[in-house]
Amino acid sequence: MSGVTGDFYEVVHGRRDIRTGFLPDEPVSDAALRRVLEAAHAAPSVGFSQPWDFVVVRDRATRERVAELVAAQRAAFAASLPRARAAAFGALKVEAVLDTPVNVVVTSDPTRGGRHVLGRYGRPEMAAHSTASAVQNLWLAARAEGLGVGWVSFFDDAGLRALADLLGLPAHVEVVAYLCVGHVREFAPEPELASAGWARRRPLRWAVHQERYGDRALPGEVAMTLLDETGAAIRPADAAAEAEARDRLDRMTKPRGSLGRVEDLAVRLAGIAGQCPPAVPEPAAVAVFAGDHGVHAQGVTPWPQEVTAQMVGNFLAGGAVVNAFARQLGAEVQVVDVGVAAPLDPVPGLLPRRVAAGTADMTAGPALTRDQARRAVEAGIEVARDLVAAGNRCLITGDMGIANTTAAAALICAVTGADPAGATGRGTGIDDETLVRKTEVVRQALALHSPDPADGLGLLAAFGGLEHAGIAGFVLGAAALRVPVLLDGVNAGAAALVASVLAPDAVAACVAGHRSAEPGHRIAMAHLGLDPLLDLGMRLGEGTGALLALPVVQGAARALADVATFDAAGVADKDA
Repeated sequence: MSGVTGDFYEVVHGRRDIRTGFLPDEPVSDAALRRVLEAAHAAPSVGFSQPWDFVVVRDRATRERVAELVAAQRAAFAASLPRARAAAFGALKVEAVLDTPVNVVVTSDPTRGGRHVLGRYGRPEMAAHSTASAVQNLWLAARAEGLGVGWVSFFDDAGLRALADLLGLPAHVEVVAYLCVGHVREFAPEPELASAGWARRRPLRWAVHQERYGDRALPGEVAMTLLDETGAAIRPADAAAEAEARDRLDRMTKPRGSLGRVEDLAVRLAGIAGQCPPAVPEPAAVAVFAGDHGVHAQGVTPWPQEVTAQMVGNFLAGGAVVNAFARQLGAEVQVVDVGVAAPLDPVPGLLPRRVAAGTADMTAGPALTRDQARRAVEAGIEVARDLVAAGNRCLITGDMGIANTTAAAALICAVTGADPAGATGRGTGIDDETLVRKTEVVRQALALHSPDPADGLGLLAAFGGLEHAGIAGFVLGAAALRVPVLLDGVNAGAAALVASVLAPDAVAACVAGHRSAEPGHRIAMAHLGLDPLLDLGMRLGEGTGALLALPVVQGAARALADVATFDAAGVADKDA
């Protein structure tokens, strides 16, 4: 690699969103700032329209007013966050309006160039997209000059209007970036949001697709499915970390074994993380996978199928039990549409990952094709990846789908060999007559398909559901990233069974949150070798039972990290 080429890549990889360490009293020279702006102005733009302008702000009074606007926006954003996220956000330094000697506001004029800009026909937003390339050029040039840049992005529409008024911007001109520019003490080796644990960088291989979206491979590599790639990354629990955790627990200032099963849980968390002590599993996120079932037509539940979509709306409005528990515990709730029959409008909190509009009736034929089953599993893997990359350190399974306990019972029987009479439960509270019918439906489906219990995709294709496939992928994704996944009830148990078929070592990342009142759940947990933390007689689903176990999981990790040892505390050990 030539010197010039190497210098370029060094600048690219060294560019950081700087938030701390500015030297406010060291001025940015006019010559340096002019070179930086010249680089920004050399950016490419659609139809050579050059829609950008730059407002240079040095006046202290103006920057103080901007800082007031930012503080109000920051407070509003913090108020919208789950408690654990809000606490993490409160510890961040997020802007440097007054810590830098100069601010640069980059604007976009969508009318620049007139009506006939080449490439903008039908896509007027290309003006702002082009302006983003000017922002990137400015940032890279600043880094080459040894200057740090921070991007302030807390403005909602009202905040942007106030900023525009303050800067005298015409009504048709929009702000694309508010940048803080100055000299810094040093450039951090990684982005400050990464070092603070707010988010992780996504590996390049997650983002490169060959020929069509979903076929991932870096240049020069053979494409492999996301499912195969994830399975190859899953490893057993780290025995060395587990041994270190056991040793530390025995040396902590408490009688040996006095924390009971919490000590076993702490050891498990160390084995998942591959280190002792493990990171405290917060923030936490619940992913509620939603899908409908063709077997509903067999009368296995008195609830109408449209309740699935209605409950999704309830989740998104914050009105379900899972929302109430999550608010209490400071967790985030995301709803994943992998197969709801009714169309859903895009709203914040909904992840559109629909593979099909529900499954087919498993008593008449396969519920899914193998390709649909794989795609739903991979959707779950991607959700896990995205939530972990966003900074979550614990993943929690949730589910929604009228008739999904019928499919869950079939999956549990197919994997474990259990009899439907012992694995089929009352689900949403069905009567005796409906329970008999539901059990017979499970028996019919098993007889029809006779699936290979070692074929995970075949199991999902035979019985569904799409939410079970999504949760199975969610478990696999968490295991590959060495993040604990807290399992909810019978649907999570059925999905975890499938995940264990696809990648046996994935079970090491699982923690059973609670014991469901559904009989199939006990069978699934016994087969997986998992002992649920709580037993409250619950059978709601949604992630509710697992959420209630979250403080126990966090407490186990916190104890391992924070409790002093006998020698460190100067406390006599009876066995010393």
